[in-house]
Amino acid sequence: MTGPVEAALKAFRASGSPWLDLPFFREGAADRVAKKVDDRVAAGATVLPEPPAIFRALTLTPLPAVKAVILGQDPYPTPGDANGLAFSYVGPRRLPASLKVILAERAPEGGRPDLSTGDLTPWAERGVLLLNTALTVEAGKAGAHLRLGWAQLTDEAVAAVSARDAPAVFLLWGAQARAREALINTRRHGIVATGHPSPLNRARDFPGSRPFDRANAWLEAHGRAPIDWRLRED
Repeated sequence: MTGPVEAALKAFRASGSPWLDLPFFREGAADRVAKKVDDRVAAGATVLPEPPAIFRALTLTPLPAVKAVILGQDPYPTPGDANGLAFSYVGPRRLPASLKVILAERAPEGGRPDLSTGDLTPWAERGVLLLNTALTVEAGKAGAHLRLGWAQLTDEAVAAVSARDAPAVFLLWGAQARAREALINTRRHGIVATGHPSPLNRARDFPGSRPFDRANAWLEAHGRAPIDWRLRED
């Protein structure tokens, strides 16, 4: 019997996404990871996000469309909060603290941030790959699936963007994201590296770093249109 994550993988394969050329999908790793996650479901775990959203980052931002990459860790571990995009929040409560810090950096310098939504779908639709290191998590257990094999997909996706001729910019937030700098051809692509936006980051080296302004400046300097980082129309 096919499990929900294996079914989601089958549906993603049917989409014909350019990401399917990655070895992760071609050589069996995706099937092995999906089986591991479905085993957790069979054991009674609540796996998040909902299966149709697991591959949403890759669906909304196909490889040829990528202009920027933002890497996260794993989905929010509360049911209803995550929608398959790194840092994106659609839950009913106040925005997570890290996301508030992120949106504050997106606001005009000296201006008030718009915290009316945490849904980052517009970014994904404009070419920002919002990819988590693990595409799934268990309810109440942050980081539960970080060692199930999803990281291979993240590494291959970063390398695939780096291998293209079209310039892209990588926004690497925190040590785990910055560790993937070795996969990026810096002669062709830009890197905006900062600390992590989490309030638990004692260095506090994300506030004031203006990563969105810096990313757009790099894109424009390399012949690409800047990204509209707004989440709502003015």
